[in-house]
Amino acid sequence: MTELSGHCLCGAVRFKVQGTVRTAGHCHCESCRRAASSPVTSFFTVERADAVLAGDSLRFYASSPGVRRGFCSHCGSPMSFETERRPSEIDFYFASLDDGLSVAIGEHWHWNERVDWLNIVDDLPKGESGA
Repeated sequence: MTELSGHCLCGAVRFKVQGTVRTAGHCHCESCRRAASSPVTSFFTVERADAVLAGDSLRFYASSPGVRRGFCSHCGSPMSFETERRPSEIDFYFASLDDGLSVAIGEHWHWNERVDWLNIVDDLPKGESGA
């Protein structure tokens, strides 16, 4: 069983996970890039029942149909990703972890949407959108 915790930049929103990390990867989709203002976003996925995400400044944004993204309304830090396509799961941003070095990244998602100016050299599987 994995025990992970994390928080936003100002500390007003926190999460705790006690359970198994189902998957972990780097997302290259345009939506994630824009939400995080970053060329790639790294997530890990857990069962919703194994996670607690809370804070007075926690807000959600419906970024596309069936998708909502959690963020801190004080500092703006992105915290979570949820989709109706996976109703029993929630994704958290690696960068918000207190200590996530024990969680291994397993793949790239939406590889075909990656920015062309970032050179990524690794042996991870590279899944494409719609595949």
